[in-house]
Amino acid sequence: MHRPRSSTAFLFDLDGTLVDSVYQHVLAWKEALDAEGVELSVWRIHRKIGMSGGLFTNILLRETGLEITEERLARLHQRHVEAFNRQHSQGLVRPLPGARELLAYLTEQGYPWAIATSGRMATAAHNIEALGVDPSKVPVITRDQVRHAKPDPDLFLAAAEKLGVDIEQSLVIGDSIWDMLAAQRARALGVGLLSGGYGEDELARSGAFRVYDDPADLLKHIDEVAARQ
Repeated sequence: MHRPRSSTAFLFDLDGTLVDSVYQHVLAWKEALDAEGVELSVWRIHRKIGMSGGLFTNILLRETGLEITEERLARLHQRHVEAFNRQHSQGLVRPLPGARELLAYLTEQGYPWAIATSGRMATAAHNIEALGVDPSKVPVITRDQVRHAKPDPDLFLAAAEKLGVDIEQSLVIGDSIWDMLAAQRARALGVGLLSGGYGEDELARSGAFRVYDDPADLLKHIDEVAARQ
Protein backbone atom coordinates (compact mmCIF):
# COMPACT_ATOMS: atom_id res chain seq x y z
CA MET A 1 0.00 0.00 0.00
CA HIS A 2 1.19 3.52 -0.82
CA ARG A 3 2.18 5.28 2.38
CA PRO A 4 2.05 9.05 2.06
CA ARG A 5 4.81 10.88 3.86
CA SER A 6 3.24 12.91 6.62
CA SER A 7 4.42 16.20 8.05
CA THR A 8 2.30 15.64 11.17
CA ALA A 9 3.23 13.42 14.12
CA PHE A 10 0.69 12.34 16.75
CA LEU A 11 1.74 12.24 20.41
CA PHE A 12 -0.93 10.57 22.52
CA ASP A 13 -1.69 10.70 26.19
CA LEU A 14 -2.90 7.29 27.42
CA ASP A 15 -5.49 7.38 30.23
CA GLY A 16 -8.76 8.96 29.12
CA THR A 17 -7.36 9.51 25.62
CA LEU A 18 -6.84 6.01 24.26
CA VAL A 19 -8.01 3.93 27.22
CA ASP A 20 -11.17 4.34 29.30
CA SER A 21 -9.31 4.36 32.61
CA VAL A 22 -9.58 7.82 34.19
CA TYR A 23 -12.34 6.94 36.64
CA GLN A 24 -10.62 3.66 37.53
CA HIS A 25 -7.51 5.70 38.42
CA VAL A 26 -9.67 8.07 40.49
CA LEU A 27 -11.18 5.16 42.45
CA ALA A 28 -7.76 3.54 42.87
CA TRP A 29 -6.36 6.77 44.32
CA LYS A 30 -9.44 7.10 46.53
CA GLU A 31 -8.82 3.61 47.91
CA ALA A 32 -5.14 4.40 48.51
CA LEU A 33 -5.93 7.71 50.22
CA ASP A 34 -8.66 6.13 52.37
CA ALA A 35 -6.17 3.51 53.54
CA GLU A 36 -3.90 6.35 54.70
CA GLY A 37 -6.78 8.04 56.50
CA VAL A 38 -6.82 10.90 53.98
CA GLU A 39 -10.35 12.27 53.55
CA LEU A 40 -10.72 13.61 50.03
CA SER A 41 -13.72 13.89 47.70
CA VAL A 42 -13.66 11.91 44.46
CA TRP A 43 -14.16 15.06 42.35
CA ARG A 44 -11.03 16.65 43.82
CA ILE A 45 -9.01 13.59 42.84
CA HIS A 46 -10.43 13.63 39.31
CA ARG A 47 -9.37 17.27 38.81
CA LYS A 48 -5.72 16.29 39.21
CA ILE A 49 -5.63 13.04 37.23
CA GLY A 50 -3.20 13.38 34.33
CA MET A 51 -0.51 15.36 36.06
CA SER A 52 2.70 13.85 37.39
CA GLY A 53 1.98 11.28 40.11
CA GLY A 54 4.51 12.89 42.46
CA LEU A 55 3.06 16.36 41.92
CA PHE A 56 -0.43 14.87 42.26
CA THR A 57 0.20 13.33 45.68
CA ASN A 58 2.14 16.34 46.97
CA ILE A 59 -0.70 18.72 46.05
CA LEU A 60 -3.39 16.44 47.49
CA LEU A 61 -1.57 15.98 50.78
CA ARG A 62 -0.85 19.72 50.97
CA GLU A 63 -4.58 20.41 50.50
CA THR A 64 -5.42 18.11 53.41
CA GLY A 65 -2.70 19.58 55.62
CA LEU A 66 -1.09 16.18 56.22
CA GLU A 67 2.65 15.77 56.55
CA ILE A 68 4.34 14.68 53.33
CA THR A 69 6.90 11.96 54.02
CA GLU A 70 8.75 9.66 51.63
CA GLU A 71 7.23 6.65 53.39
CA ARG A 72 3.67 7.96 53.05
CA LEU A 73 4.18 8.81 49.36
CA ALA A 74 5.65 5.35 48.67
CA ARG A 75 2.69 3.65 50.38
CA LEU A 76 0.17 5.78 48.46
CA HIS A 77 1.76 4.99 45.10
CA GLN A 78 2.01 1.27 45.85
CA ARG A 79 -1.63 1.07 47.01
CA HIS A 80 -2.74 2.97 43.91
CA VAL A 81 -0.87 0.56 41.62
CA GLU A 82 -2.38 -2.47 43.39
CA ALA A 83 -5.93 -1.06 43.32
CA PHE A 84 -5.72 -0.01 39.66
CA ASN A 85 -4.23 -3.30 38.48
CA ARG A 86 -6.93 -5.19 40.39
CA GLN A 87 -9.58 -3.30 38.41
CA HIS A 88 -7.72 -4.11 35.23
CA SER A 89 -7.70 -7.82 36.08
CA GLN A 90 -11.48 -7.61 36.53
CA GLY A 91 -11.86 -6.35 32.95
CA LEU A 92 -12.91 -2.84 34.02
CA VAL A 93 -10.32 -1.02 31.87
CA ARG A 94 -10.78 -1.09 28.10
CA PRO A 95 -9.72 0.88 25.01
CA LEU A 96 -11.95 3.85 24.24
CA PRO A 97 -14.22 3.64 21.16
CA GLY A 98 -12.17 3.99 18.00
CA ALA A 99 -8.77 3.92 19.74
CA ARG A 100 -7.43 0.80 18.07
CA GLU A 101 -8.92 1.85 14.72
CA LEU A 102 -7.33 5.31 14.97
CA LEU A 103 -3.89 3.91 15.71
CA ALA A 104 -4.23 1.34 12.92
CA TYR A 105 -5.24 4.10 10.47
CA LEU A 106 -2.26 6.29 11.40
CA THR A 107 0.11 3.35 11.00
CA GLU A 108 -1.41 2.38 7.65
CA GLN A 109 -1.22 5.95 6.34
CA GLY A 110 2.36 6.47 7.44
CA TYR A 111 1.76 9.00 10.22
CA PRO A 112 4.38 8.74 12.98
CA TRP A 113 2.85 8.37 16.45
CA ALA A 114 3.89 7.71 20.02
CA ILE A 115 2.38 7.43 23.50
CA ALA A 116 3.45 9.74 26.34
CA THR A 117 1.86 9.16 29.74
CA SER A 118 2.31 10.69 33.21
CA GLY A 119 1.72 7.19 34.56
CA ARG A 120 4.53 4.80 35.36
CA MET A 121 4.99 1.52 33.52
CA ALA A 122 3.60 -0.32 36.58
CA THR A 123 0.08 0.81 35.57
CA ALA A 124 0.63 1.79 31.91
CA ALA A 125 1.73 -1.70 30.83
CA HIS A 126 -1.79 -3.17 31.09
CA ASN A 127 -3.30 -0.29 29.12
CA ILE A 128 -0.70 -0.56 26.38
CA GLU A 129 -1.35 -4.30 26.14
CA ALA A 130 -5.13 -3.70 25.96
CA LEU A 131 -4.54 -1.39 22.98
CA GLY A 132 -2.50 -4.04 21.21
CA VAL A 133 0.52 -1.72 21.09
CA ASP A 134 3.99 -3.27 20.90
CA PRO A 135 6.44 -0.97 22.80
CA SER A 136 9.32 -2.44 20.80
CA LYS A 137 7.80 -0.97 17.62
CA VAL A 138 6.09 2.19 18.92
CA PRO A 139 7.72 4.70 21.27
CA VAL A 140 6.04 4.63 24.70
CA ILE A 141 7.33 7.30 27.08
CA THR A 142 6.31 6.94 30.74
CA ARG A 143 6.97 8.93 33.91
CA ASP A 144 9.88 6.58 34.65
CA GLN A 145 11.85 7.98 31.70
CA VAL A 146 11.70 11.75 32.22
CA ARG A 147 12.62 14.19 34.95
CA HIS A 148 9.29 16.03 35.03
CA ALA A 149 5.83 14.88 33.94
CA LYS A 150 2.80 16.95 32.91
CA PRO A 151 2.12 19.85 32.98
CA ASP A 152 5.83 20.10 32.12
CA PRO A 153 6.57 19.30 28.46
CA ASP A 154 9.26 16.64 29.01
CA LEU A 155 7.11 13.61 28.09
CA PHE A 156 6.04 15.01 24.74
CA LEU A 157 9.50 16.37 23.93
CA ALA A 158 10.96 12.91 24.63
CA ALA A 159 8.29 11.24 22.46
CA ALA A 160 9.01 13.60 19.53
CA GLU A 161 12.74 13.00 19.93
CA LYS A 162 12.22 9.22 19.95
CA LEU A 163 10.20 9.50 16.72
CA GLY A 164 12.79 11.82 15.18
CA VAL A 165 10.18 14.49 14.44
CA ASP A 166 9.94 18.25 15.03
CA ILE A 167 7.81 18.94 18.12
CA GLU A 168 6.43 22.05 16.40
CA GLN A 169 5.07 19.81 13.63
CA SER A 170 3.43 17.52 16.18
CA LEU A 171 -0.06 17.21 17.62
CA VAL A 172 -0.54 16.39 21.29
CA ILE A 173 -3.76 14.42 21.77
CA GLY A 174 -5.02 14.45 25.34
CA ASP A 175 -8.08 14.56 27.59
CA SER A 176 -6.93 16.87 30.38
CA ILE A 177 -5.89 20.46 30.90
CA TRP A 178 -2.46 19.12 31.93
CA ASP A 179 -1.99 17.65 28.44
CA MET A 180 -2.94 20.94 26.79
CA LEU A 181 -0.66 22.99 29.08
CA ALA A 182 2.22 20.59 28.39
CA ALA A 183 1.53 20.86 24.65
CA GLN A 184 1.76 24.65 24.82
CA ARG A 185 5.01 24.50 26.76
CA ALA A 186 6.41 22.04 24.21
CA ARG A 187 5.30 24.36 21.34
CA ALA A 188 3.09 21.62 19.88
CA LEU A 189 -0.57 21.93 18.88
CA GLY A 190 -3.02 20.48 21.39
CA VAL A 191 -6.09 18.47 20.42
CA GLY A 192 -8.50 17.75 23.26
CA LEU A 193 -10.78 14.76 23.77
CA LEU A 194 -13.82 14.81 26.07
CA SER A 195 -13.38 11.13 26.99
CA GLY A 196 -11.54 11.86 30.24
CA GLY A 197 -14.22 14.04 31.80
CA TYR A 198 -12.95 17.57 31.16
CA GLY A 199 -15.28 19.98 29.36
CA GLU A 200 -14.78 21.54 25.93
CA ASP A 201 -14.41 25.07 27.33
CA GLU A 202 -11.74 24.02 29.83
CA LEU A 203 -9.73 22.21 27.19
CA ALA A 204 -10.00 25.15 24.78
CA ARG A 205 -8.96 27.64 27.49
CA SER A 206 -5.94 25.44 28.22
CA GLY A 207 -4.83 25.66 24.59
CA ALA A 208 -6.68 22.98 22.59
CA PHE A 209 -7.22 24.21 19.03
CA ARG A 210 -9.72 21.41 18.32
CA VAL A 211 -11.84 19.30 20.69
CA TYR A 212 -13.48 15.96 19.81
CA ASP A 213 -15.55 13.44 21.76
CA ASP A 214 -13.19 10.46 21.71
CA PRO A 215 -10.74 8.63 19.40
CA ALA A 216 -13.58 7.51 17.11
CA ASP A 217 -14.69 11.12 16.65
CA LEU A 218 -11.10 12.24 16.01
CA LEU A 219 -10.72 9.55 13.34
CA LYS A 220 -13.84 10.87 11.58
CA HIS A 221 -12.29 14.35 11.47
CA ILE A 222 -8.66 13.35 10.96
CA ASP A 223 -8.28 15.55 7.88
CA GLU A 224 -9.03 18.63 10.00
CA VAL A 225 -5.86 18.16 12.03
CA ALA A 226 -3.40 16.10 9.97
CA ALA A 227 -1.21 17.77 7.37
CA ARG A 228 0.65 15.95 4.64
CA GLN A 229 3.53 16.92 2.42
